[in-house]
Amino acid sequence: MNTRYTRDQMAARVAQDIPEGAYVNLGIGLPTKVANYLPQEKEIFLHSENGLLGMGSAPAPGEEDEDLINAGKQPVTLLTGGAYFHHADSFAMMRGGHLDICVLGAFQVSHTGDLANWHTGAPDAIPAVGGAMDLAIGAKQVFVMMEHQTKTGESKIVERCTYPLTGIGCVSRIYTDLAVLDVTPEGLRVREMAPGITLADLQAVTAAPLLAPLE
Repeated sequence: MNTRYTRDQMAARVAQDIPEGAYVNLGIGLPTKVANYLPQEKEIFLHSENGLLGMGSAPAPGEEDEDLINAGKQPVTLLTGGAYFHHADSFAMMRGGHLDICVLGAFQVSHTGDLANWHTGAPDAIPAVGGAMDLAIGAKQVFVMMEHQTKTGESKIVERCTYPLTGIGCVSRIYTDLAVLDVTPEGLRVREMAPGITLADLQAVTAAPLLAPLE
């Protein structure tokens, strides 16, 4: 591949698609980077399942507050008007359809939008579902942000997930280091590709059929 998006470029690309006024949950890991690229002029409300609404970007070095963390235990900031609440209330927000978008990492996504992101099934793997299942079925849109391939070169976009599922048909859009893909009733539609990547290049490393971008 000629060019791959960096993780920061991926985060900035996801941030572009989050509209003004949206209530958004950023999953543990790679999706947390999105917070650093949300435009300050947009009013976007970040939710964290450990009981926080109005979360800001990462604090400057030396300004961390050990009591102010996201669900991944990373230090964050709190915007003016931000609020804390009980863990149970936080999950009620997630399950009750009150979040517009959640951004999650994944081990696999199928061409129909099935999501596998909590367990690889490996005997020594530590299952870590967290709030992923609640987010996958509760958010109005689910964006997945992940590398296109595993470290061994296998496609993470597949026709059928082989890992335990988090949710069925829940993913709306996939952002990888090679492309942005929409999950549609017709299949996976290529929305954008990294510079220098052709549709043939992308299909060669994707274990599910791809539809060409719309003109």
